[in-house]
Amino acid sequence: MPTGPLPSDTPALVQLVGFVAGALTTLAYVPQLIRTWRTRSVNDFSLGMLVALSVGIGLWLVYGIAIGSWPIIVANGVSFVFALVLVTFKLTCGRARVQ
Repeated sequence: MPTGPLPSDTPALVQLVGFVAGALTTLAYVPQLIRTWRTRSVNDFSLGMLVALSVGIGLWLVYGIAIGSWPIIVANGVSFVFALVLVTFKLTCGRARVQ
């Protein structure tokens, strides 16, 4: 089991797998972001879930920085922004619909 940062000479294939996995999981947000942007409907989102998700992704980002793993840093950096956009929609659009 690895105990330290990944060496800079990590095989290119392993890095590629990390970037592809990160890209797929990050891009999974895009359809939901587009739908939420267009409809301004956030009723099906739990604020608690969105906050927990954002904190978890933020911690993954910190972890990626700590171990120097670019696939983790890039994927979670973008995912963190996407999650915060959804939280922002929930806080702004959710209140507007409740009136």
